[in-house]
Amino acid sequence: MTQETGRTTHFGYQDIPEEEKAGRVHGVFSSVASKYDVMNDAMSMGIHRVWKDAMMDWLAPRPGQKLLDVAGGTGDISFRFLDRAPTAHATVFDMTQGMLEAGRTRAEAENMADRLDWVAGDAMKLPFESGTFDVYTISFGIRNVTRIHEALSEAYRVLRPGGRIMVLEFSQLPNPLMQKAYDLYSFNVIPRMGEMIAGDRDSYQYLVESIRQFPDQDRFAGMMVDAGFGNVKYRNLSFGIAALHSGWKL
Repeated sequence: MTQETGRTTHFGYQDIPEEEKAGRVHGVFSSVASKYDVMNDAMSMGIHRVWKDAMMDWLAPRPGQKLLDVAGGTGDISFRFLDRAPTAHATVFDMTQGMLEAGRTRAEAENMADRLDWVAGDAMKLPFESGTFDVYTISFGIRNVTRIHEALSEAYRVLRPGGRIMVLEFSQLPNPLMQKAYDLYSFNVIPRMGEMIAGDRDSYQYLVESIRQFPDQDRFAGMMVDAGFGNVKYRNLSFGIAALHSGWKL
């Protein structure tokens, strides 16, 4: 049974009880799972692939590493990681079973089956021993977590000493005019795409709103430091539409 805390959080632009958010986010991704990869290409005009490759370039996967890919969905990051480090192992971790099932149907999943695990669960309460993984990644998922600081604390716990976290997330453009133009596109085009391609306007309206609620680059870097990570740095992608944050368990 979920214990009511009396605290609220945001679900897009709505304020809701904390205990409701996970269920609502689960509903969003269950709804869009079958069209998730197609929508990613449509929304970003394929640029999300460039961002994920940039993530791998900075991460520089090494043979034998163990990756935990939280909010790993259909496996995009894990597939890229294993492609660059053939003897590595990846655990795709996601709260939504439908996303994991969609990932298992991809050709890459079959080719890499002996080096892949698929696990469903909560990013704020990871079912792994402390010091298990060399690398922790989370891409376009941290903003959906109810209590971000708890997810970051769990990331720190399951990483071994010397392990690395890397977060890829939508962020804020430093130029107000560019941000305004991007907002016009996001709020007017993306929900309509969601309706046409995935048959779900409301879920993509939430996704757009959730981006605006997420802390900017410097604030999120500070949250990583507060969680214990050292040498925290970030890089803007596409002028700040997305950002990569890197940190180490020193």
